[in-house]
Amino acid sequence: MLPSCLRAPASLQTSFRWSRTLWTRSLAKPSLFNSSSAASRFKTNFSSSSVSRSAIRAAANSNALSIDKRFFSTNQQAESPDGLPILPPKSVGMWLMASSTLVFAIIVVGGITRLTESGLSITEWKPVTGILPPLSQAQWEEEFEKYKATPEFKLLNHSFQLEDFKHIFYMEWNHRILGRLIGVVFVGPLVYFAVKKRISKSLAVRLGGLALLIGAQGGLGWYMVKSGLDDSLMETPGAVPRVSQYRLAAHLGLALLLYAGMFSQGLAIIKDWKYATGAKNWMGLTTLAFTKALQSPAVVRFKARSLGLTALVFLTALSGAFVAGLDAGLMYNEFPFMGGRLTPPRDELMSAAYARLPDGSDKWWRNIFENPTTVQFDHRVLAMATYLGTALLFFRARGMRAVLPPVTRTAVTAAFAVVNLQLLLGITTLLHLVPVPLAAAHQAGSVMVLSAMLHVILTLRHPGAAAKAWRAMHMQRLNGGSKASAAKSTLK
Repeated sequence: MLPSCLRAPASLQTSFRWSRTLWTRSLAKPSLFNSSSAASRFKTNFSSSSVSRSAIRAAANSNALSIDKRFFSTNQQAESPDGLPILPPKSVGMWLMASSTLVFAIIVVGGITRLTESGLSITEWKPVTGILPPLSQAQWEEEFEKYKATPEFKLLNHSFQLEDFKHIFYMEWNHRILGRLIGVVFVGPLVYFAVKKRISKSLAVRLGGLALLIGAQGGLGWYMVKSGLDDSLMETPGAVPRVSQYRLAAHLGLALLLYAGMFSQGLAIIKDWKYATGAKNWMGLTTLAFTKALQSPAVVRFKARSLGLTALVFLTALSGAFVAGLDAGLMYNEFPFMGGRLTPPRDELMSAAYARLPDGSDKWWRNIFENPTTVQFDHRVLAMATYLGTALLFFRARGMRAVLPPVTRTAVTAAFAVVNLQLLLGITTLLHLVPVPLAAAHQAGSVMVLSAMLHVILTLRHPGAAAKAWRAMHMQRLNGGSKASAAKSTLK
């Protein structure tokens, strides 16, 4: 007759939970079973059952994977078995992916805020009391009076009524509320995971750095808004009340860095978790085959090109901030030509009117960052370079099927598909005079291209040290505690 632990699933889980604890204690204190009394009790408990050892082993193996996942999820404290490093659970990766999704959303909302010229509607920065919008008619009138004192109202929106003001106010208010939400969603779980020792100290420090950047991003956002509220704009002939394109690019760049940090770290943790808890392979290959693949000179060059292309994607996105900040998308609404030519006239690209120094030595860089025609031309060049680079990487990956990991090839294909969509969105946005829906989709597309390239890079990394150690423990338990067979299984 089978014992009760094999007859009832609930009892089975309880029995193995006890066995798991016994296993952990035996590793932490090897002397536990060295005493004759403890050893005799252990033998008596297991020999008293009439069930055969093979039946028990078969039942254990059938539930090995699910048991080990419970083992991993409940042993993430500092006292890891046998001194193993802390392996962040899958929940940490999912939290980081959710945080990156919120950052993705705020980048798109920020783009819409700029496109609808709503960013200057709130003239003060109140991190705490600014959570609530005006709740009474008197409060709305007060906010509207503050807006009437801004250069934007005096030069552009002097015909606005209160209802018009409410529309742009809520757009900027939603943007700021989403920023506060990101701070709460990121910092709260970070403190919890750090206190509960679900993440290592080094990872806690890195994620703490991202938390500081979130706070800095809020301050940078207000610094950007202040540039559009400066009264000196009223004294500059032909000035347009808008935020500094330099500060706008810095604001977007920091948001992209936050997104990249959360996205890449979260995805890496999820992949490591799956590998540590019994995934059959790593990036579509056995661990040994993947290690050999990464040692191939062709794969090393491929990874270097992927890193360079990712940097180019980031730079192209930043140049888009200059296009938005200067309304450069409204200059030449045709493609691929600009005024019937591939390039605008040289004197228009490098106009002396943008130089401020008497000797004109600052003409070249001021045209690059302040001349709308040059800014649009630069963005076109960078965008086409990004597209061609991704296309070359895609065709190169197709020719490296023998050495490139399968997951990497899939990731490159996805990146090429996304960059095609992004190119189509960019051209359509330009031809239709930058409508808000298309322009917002184009900005979202830039983040998608960055995500795709980050994924490509992640598929060319080894498993983390903690994942390797926990996988070795996992294999050791599946192989009856033999370290030699566990090491051999880990390489397969």
